[in-house]
Amino acid sequence: MQIDLNCDMGEGYGRYVLGNDEAVIPLVSSVNVACGFHASDPSTMRRTVKLAKEWNVAVGAHPSFPDRVGFGRREMSASPAEIRDDVIYQLGALLAFCKAEGVPLRHVKPHGALYNLAARDIEAATAIAAAVRSVDPSLYLVGLCGSAMVAAARETGLKFAPEAFADRGYRKDGRLVSRKEHGAVLDDPEVVAERVVRMVRDGEVITVDGTGIPIDPKTVCVHGDTPGVVALLRAIRSRLEREKIGVKSFSG
Repeated sequence: MQIDLNCDMGEGYGRYVLGNDEAVIPLVSSVNVACGFHASDPSTMRRTVKLAKEWNVAVGAHPSFPDRVGFGRREMSASPAEIRDDVIYQLGALLAFCKAEGVPLRHVKPHGALYNLAARDIEAATAIAAAVRSVDPSLYLVGLCGSAMVAAARETGLKFAPEAFADRGYRKDGRLVSRKEHGAVLDDPEVVAERVVRMVRDGEVITVDGTGIPIDPKTVCVHGDTPGVVALLRAIRSRLEREKIGVKSFSG
């Protein structure tokens, strides 16, 4: 039994640093690199790709709505065509840095409000999937387990990696609790580690109201800006090792 651990990275900008990418990256198997719309800049993208290359970690793109002030966590009114073109633009930016560093781009995972919109809206999900396919049909699309992104990937012929979240609260319908609500973010290392084992080994996640719902992830995310992210990942890795669950990128 094995699972991929992913983390969003490269989310600083200029002199502003967010997260501790150097400490996090040895603990994960895949990274999702910000592409400039919600965070990052050219130098940060290059540094993050080089860091992933150094640690032999799979690189994915992390496109978002064009919302740097809101860190991509505010939903914007955009047509499917606009979403498609925004995603293509961002993939192109990161793909250029991957080529420059001799690192393959493996997957695409939307960020923030764009991810949440695509989880429930098939038109948005299909626009993202179509954008990914037009750039490189061999790329994986990463999205929420059981969401509209599953159907969008199937319709466009993309490989899909269903994702679960170690550090986010779940509702009974399988969606994430809004960050505006209590219980949205989990930061207790032991609680989070037990949660990941339960997801992977038992195929279940406990919602904020105590209900167990089925889940079958290929990859589990821990956000780079969650408080104590390094301690969370160390606890997860330790617990997975005890349970004899390997950590390996889903994209090979």
